[in-house]
Amino acid sequence: MDKLEVILEKYSFRPIGEQNPKIKQVRAISSNTKPNPHKLFIAEGIWILSMCEKFHTPIDTLILCPEHIRTPEAAALAEKIAARAGECYSVSAKTFEKISERDRPDGLLALAQLPVHDLKDFHPANDAVLLILDGVEIPGNVGTMLRMADGAGVDGIFFCNRKTRMTHPKLIKGSQGAILSVPFFEFESVDECRTWLKKNGFTVYLADTRAELFYYDEPFGSKTALVMGSERYGISREWYDGTYKMIAIPMEGSCDSLNVGVAATVLAYEAVKKNKFLPRAKKL
Repeated sequence: MDKLEVILEKYSFRPIGEQNPKIKQVRAISSNTKPNPHKLFIAEGIWILSMCEKFHTPIDTLILCPEHIRTPEAAALAEKIAARAGECYSVSAKTFEKISERDRPDGLLALAQLPVHDLKDFHPANDAVLLILDGVEIPGNVGTMLRMADGAGVDGIFFCNRKTRMTHPKLIKGSQGAILSVPFFEFESVDECRTWLKKNGFTVYLADTRAELFYYDEPFGSKTALVMGSERYGISREWYDGTYKMIAIPMEGSCDSLNVGVAATVLAYEAVKKNKFLPRAKKL
């Protein structure tokens, strides 16, 4: 009995076909067409499942295709995930290829649960940078900004007027695993978010092309919150009721603005550099 057979027997993998309700559930989550009360997302392949293992992401279901498990690395990962999965199933290559989004599948697909972060346990430092996404609609843009936040060292992302499911496949794919590493929180209203930011001493900046202040002229330097608006409507009116600064990215060509994900990247890296890295460099 080889390693894979041992795993299948040890964790009682149940063989199922493409008409099984579990396969239909995977398809529904993939198409984003049905209610998803448990906030499950599809994690397919060695890379994202390794991230799930690293961040101890809860695994609802593991689906394994023995014919596509080609390496000892994949088999070892399958055993680790199976040990803590709620349910384990095995499928044929034909069935797996119908639910896979890859040309060359790794033979591993899981339904994983989004991490839950408690705002009461979130205590950002004095050099923190937060990204506030107000009404951003396109899942790929949200995923891109999560990925950027991980790379830039942004401390967290706040959602107001959320318009997309956090489990949307395009969001998960765009985040490249950052959905697991970057703390994110949702507020029921702009007012609730503003109250939290004020209580915790954040300076709030509104990304607005009408601003006279360019982002590189702002010193930042302390707790910073950058508000990014929706692709169509911009930032909600409620944000303009506060005494917040507006900052802009200069546009030298014929276009009047950048994609929200690109704009967030420019602003976040500048704020992180001035809040975190420049003070450290001065101490050296």
